Amino acid sequence: MTLPPLNRALRRRPANRRSPGRTTLIRRLMMQEDINFLLTNRIPRLALTRAMGRISKIETPLLARASIALWRKFCDVDLADADAARYASLQAAFVRRLRPGARPVEDDPSVLVSPCDAIVGAHGPIVAGGMHQIKGFPYTLTDLLGDDADAEPFRGGYFVTLRLTAGMYHRFHAPHDLVVERVRYIAGDTWNVNPIALRRIERLFCKNERAPISVRLDAGGLPLMLVPVAAVLVASIRLPFLEEVAGRHARGIGTMRLACPFAKGEEMGWFEHGSTILMLAPPGLSFAPAVEEGRLIRMGQPLMLLPGIRAG
Repeated sequence: MTLPPLNRALRRRPANRRSPGRTTLIRRLMMQEDINFLLTNRIPRLALTRAMGRISKIETPLLARASIALWRKFCDVDLADADAARYASLQAAFVRRLRPGARPVEDDPSVLVSPCDAIVGAHGPIVAGGMHQIKGFPYTLTDLLGDDADAEPFRGGYFVTLRLTAGMYHRFHAPHDLVVERVRYIAGDTWNVNPIALRRIERLFCKNERAPISVRLDAGGLPLMLVPVAAVLVASIRLPFLEEVAGRHARGIGTMRLACPFAKGEEMGWFEHGSTILMLAPPGLSFAPAVEEGRLIRMGQPLMLLPGIRAG
């Protein structure tokens, strides 16, 4: 099907042509904590997520233009580095690829890069098997991973929370040369994972659907864990190397063992909306100097340093 150019919906317009007053009002309302929490959590989350998944896949020019325009009003969307100028559906825009060279990957072998575009959230040492989603809201490795044996290699190590907002590039990539050894699917809820919800819902990451991915780095055989966490309106976590993660409507816990290699920066999967990836590292690593809470990080930029390298 040949689609007409979606100029108004997709091209980044100058600030003086974006109806700034109306857009600012909408965003101000969404920043009101009570309103934001009510609109994104006090709703039938699972049912709405299923419906959003179906609607976002519909390929009609009119619906694509309207839904993408609405998305841009509520979210900070930048399509300047996207690989296409038009999309057949809202989902196609959500899961867009980038033009070649848009995300240079740090090739220093001592560096683990960010697997995704994200805002850096809570991060630091894993103390007594515990982490925090935000100050005063602790949770444990075992609760997050659903298995005490999976948690063991990361006790005394480090964690970092990478939050993908709804308007960001939604694909995630290998932080280093590695082999995926196991994927666990843990069914759960779809609470919003923005800072407002993190301040209100204890152990939120342990309640939501998630898919812990156990990997082994080529560098020294070190273990690493990537934990994609689903959220409201996320139709699914997609991992093409598995063909598809056990359906998001499944119940219970499923495990798949495999040996799937990835090169540093190679695409591993994607979310069909914004969400969060938690990365767990064993003792001996350290954070790259520029990693700070609240700071934007791009896929391919330094995130952690392998043993023997110190930030500073």
